[in-house]
Formats: sequence, structure tokens, C-alpha cells
Amino acid sequence: MADVFPGMIRRLRRISRLFVIRTRFEAFAIIYALALGATQRGSVYLDQFPGWGGRLLFGACCLAVLMAGAKILDCLKLEAAAADRDKPG
Repeated sequence: MADVFPGMIRRLRRISRLFVIRTRFEAFAIIYALALGATQRGSVYLDQFPGWGGRLLFGACCLAVLMAGAKILDCLKLEAAAADRDKPG
């Protein structure tokens, strides 16, 4: 298949590099975008489910972003440590 489309693999690799989080700034930008979406969804839950049910779902949305953000930042630290460990010298 690579013989049929010789430049396809190269193009796919270039596109895939766009989806890699490399810096803490990129991580915080993604976490911010997740938080905006979660609070929007949580406010919809507050409208649809008045009372404690809506508040619990709103909290669940916010906690999901908190856990995802922690995981993203943790993975950045882990990748940086692995890169430092693999450096020669």
C-alpha cells in the first residue's frame, strides 16, 4: 500500500504531529478549552435537572476536567523525565 501512495505516510506523520502536546502552555490551553466546554455542559444540566441532580452533574463535569488536566500535566512530566533519562551522556 505504501508503494501506491509514496507520500501518504509522510503526510500522515505531518498531520499527526499537530495532535501532540509538547509544552505546558499547550496543555493549559487544552485544559482551559475543556473547562469551558464542561461548564457550558454543566449549565445545561442545571437547566434540565433543577435541584441537587443538576448540581451533582455540574460537579461531575468539573471534576472530569480536573482529572483530565491532572493526567495531561502528569504525562508531560513523565515524558520529560523519560527524554532526560534517554539522553546520552
